[in-house]
Amino acid sequence: MKKARKNSVPAGDSALLARITAALERLAPPPLTASLPKGGGAFAPDAFVWEPAQGGLIAVAHVASIDLALLKGVESQRDTLMANTGRFARKLPANNALLWGARGMGKSSLVKAVHGEINATLKGAARLVLIEVHREDIASLPQLLRILRAEKRQFLLYCDDLSFDKDDTSYKSLKAALEGGIEGRPENVLFYATSNRRHLMPRDLVDNERGTAINPGEAVEEKVSLSDRFGLWLGFHNCNQDEYLVMVEGYAAYYRLKLGKDELRKQALAWAMGRGNRSGRVAWQFIQEIAGELGQNI
Repeated sequence: MKKARKNSVPAGDSALLARITAALERLAPPPLTASLPKGGGAFAPDAFVWEPAQGGLIAVAHVASIDLALLKGVESQRDTLMANTGRFARKLPANNALLWGARGMGKSSLVKAVHGEINATLKGAARLVLIEVHREDIASLPQLLRILRAEKRQFLLYCDDLSFDKDDTSYKSLKAALEGGIEGRPENVLFYATSNRRHLMPRDLVDNERGTAINPGEAVEEKVSLSDRFGLWLGFHNCNQDEYLVMVEGYAAYYRLKLGKDELRKQALAWAMGRGNRSGRVAWQFIQEIAGELGQNI
């Protein structure tokens, strides 16, 4: 009686399987870190980007921010956000903040500038940590909060240009993160977001819900109630000509551009007319153009 042969994988097939396994491992995202990455010194860096597909928190060596004094026309919003952030840095009660309104009026610049201004007065572990969360990674916020809950530092989560479209359910993850769910939001975490939309939803979507839902009030409430989770609303509106020129002149003085005031204003107005808009962003783009023409670095 013949003995049954044992199952075996030919050498060629075994090598192929090994290559396939190695390729899949390379494609798989790395496991999320369970704690805040440490820098070269005693404490972690002051800024990170949350990249769950790349393993978690990625340190940022230098935050692209501008001096807080350069932000003109938003003094009220600046003072309010500074006060709120200062309280949070001192471990006092503070509100999540939604900066909403016109494009190019300094919403994201203000968040980064306030972070830098507050940290200029703090040292070591007392310094605030700024963590940028991309819109597409909102659903992973609960994982990030679990990491930060165990840390001793204060964390400012920041999402730029936040908004949600039809059939997008990730806003529910943000609602849970802002209110903390059963665990409660970590006391050492605050969330700042910027958006062109006051309710983070497109107006046509809200109107459509009101017109087609069986219970329009409930349908709209489910979507727009997200913005209610932000205790602090800061509105940014289009600037007028005088405010625009103040922004331009502020930049020009700060960077010591060698151009007369009258000529500066004349060219700044022509630049804004060509863009069909006046804003802080347009003012900055004009200053970059002028600095380049003058051969000056800024």
